[in-house]
Amino acid sequence: MTVNIKKKIPVNGVMQKIHVVSNDLSLPVLLFLHGGPGVVNRHSILADHKDLLDSFTMATWDQRGSGGSYYGVKEDTLTIGQLVEDAEAVVEYLCNEFKKEKIFVIGGSWGSLLGIRLASAYPEHVAAFVGFGQFVNGEKNEQITYQFTLDAAKAAGDEAAVKELESVGPPVLGMYKGGFDGMMKQRNLMMKYGGYSKSEEKRSYMDSFVKPMILSGEYSLSDIVGIALGYKRVLKAMWPEVGAVDLTECTEFAVPIFVFDGKLDMNTPAELVEDWFKQIQAPHKELIWFESSGHNPMGDEPERFKKLLREKLTAIPA
Repeated sequence: MTVNIKKKIPVNGVMQKIHVVSNDLSLPVLLFLHGGPGVVNRHSILADHKDLLDSFTMATWDQRGSGGSYYGVKEDTLTIGQLVEDAEAVVEYLCNEFKKEKIFVIGGSWGSLLGIRLASAYPEHVAAFVGFGQFVNGEKNEQITYQFTLDAAKAAGDEAAVKELESVGPPVLGMYKGGFDGMMKQRNLMMKYGGYSKSEEKRSYMDSFVKPMILSGEYSLSDIVGIALGYKRVLKAMWPEVGAVDLTECTEFAVPIFVFDGKLDMNTPAELVEDWFKQIQAPHKELIWFESSGHNPMGDEPERFKKLLREKLTAIPA
């Protein structure tokens, strides 16, 4: 039985948007947790990776305050704890709706932090978690990505970029001068110098993320308004808390943990991942490196990524 459901569901007092697609409801459910926080991605997941429908029922979700879940959200509820509670509620909804005991969860960037916290706090209905662009430590993350970008700009003789970076940093406790705007200046320059992905060099955040969302056809007009108004609001509200996170304090899990990480990632620097991963205690764990990938190995090396995703997850009962 095929399914294509796009609707809002009640999640802890807020109507939140999901889109679930399946070619065979007997297949396990795979829930995608988007990044940001506040940067929805169901357009790219369901278009670029629809071949995963041969192995999974694919579930996407606009998180609280973002995209189709923008409306009716109080700013004081934009916290890590609340979004973990929301993720758990979405997992329970999918289990009940599709008659599953457990589902698989995958998250990139901020979604990797959200998924790790979900797997730690609410393992009952999570068959396994897969992280990529894996977040580890907010303060160290920003120190490393800032220094990488500054060094690259200096090496290129890009005096304007050096001046801009020096005006917003170095970051203190994960925070840049100018807050959201300061961070966006650093991220745009980091992408320019290949810290996100070699394929993203000389592309801006707007060209890489915002325009594809709007042009995809996935989102309704109200969703697009939610994207435009929500991503900055969510990131500004949540980043001080996100930037203070240290996942070396979160290493014990009751579910299998996989990390598929790009060696070239300087957005959530790959160099932080291995030491943290060694500390993890779980029924099963694997760290798999993608040597030619940056922050998003699912986009940089999609065939290998999806081949391994199928192999690893379909071997686990769900």
